[in-house]
Amino acid sequence: MHFTDAKGILTANGGGSGMNIYRGCTHGCIYCDSRSDCYQFKHPFEDIEVKQNAPELLEKALRSKRKKCMIGTGSMSDPYMHCEEELRLTRRCLEIIKKYGFGIAIQTKSDRILQDIDLLDEINKESRAVVQMTVTTYDDELCKIIEPNVCNSKRRFEVLEEMKKRGIETVVWLAPILPFINDTKENIKAILDECIRVDVKAIICFDMGVTLRAGDREYFYAALDKHFPGMKERYIKTYGNSYEVSSPDSKELMEFFRETCRANGILYTPEDCFKFLGEFPEKYRQMSIFDL
Repeated sequence: MHFTDAKGILTANGGGSGMNIYRGCTHGCIYCDSRSDCYQFKHPFEDIEVKQNAPELLEKALRSKRKKCMIGTGSMSDPYMHCEEELRLTRRCLEIIKKYGFGIAIQTKSDRILQDIDLLDEINKESRAVVQMTVTTYDDELCKIIEPNVCNSKRRFEVLEEMKKRGIETVVWLAPILPFINDTKENIKAILDECIRVDVKAIICFDMGVTLRAGDREYFYAALDKHFPGMKERYIKTYGNSYEVSSPDSKELMEFFRETCRANGILYTPEDCFKFLGEFPEKYRQMSIFDL
């Protein structure tokens, strides 16, 4: 990893703000869109860029922010990569979010988030916290192949269960679903059954498929050659250089997904899911005398 001083930390994100403390990732997921050339990484993806002044920038931004809102993190780089064990920048940022009375919507694949469950609990009691977990496969052996350096799906559902025990709302990202690899009804049903069991509030799934573009595609294809012989050729023959790579069974699987969510009172349309993530309790939204 290497360190940098960032110029800013918050970006507009719907009705709230978003931040990424790190750039790059060490989870090794074979399909990661963040590897794409369009994000203009000037360093190897696994050589994590650490925004060492992120807490100071966040405190400065929140101190002067007139309207309380949700702060999102984890959309581009996981806030609980291996380096967080040592650096604890995510924890320091959570402390600042709590200090200034903002909410947090945090997305991860890692059980390292449990080391901050005390802070998330406090934030949720004082304003609002939402924990999002990405789950792609119920098969933990397959999980080791496609997401090799992070906890398995079984453990992620244990994390969601622990959050729910604290009254912290949870969301699952059901993505990506890799054609010819984990795009089976059995896999989708098993994941949805677990989502129902741990009482997630929403499941985000745009399509049963994956997106591939320059930078990401080459890494993904190399992984297919290593772990799924002949699969790269099948992808090329079926999809060419398409950006959106949908499962041949996407229509059927998406309908099953929607029906299951409707039957169990789980939010599933992107509009409803993102509205839920951005909601900040009105009673905390008003300015205090300290904001004047």
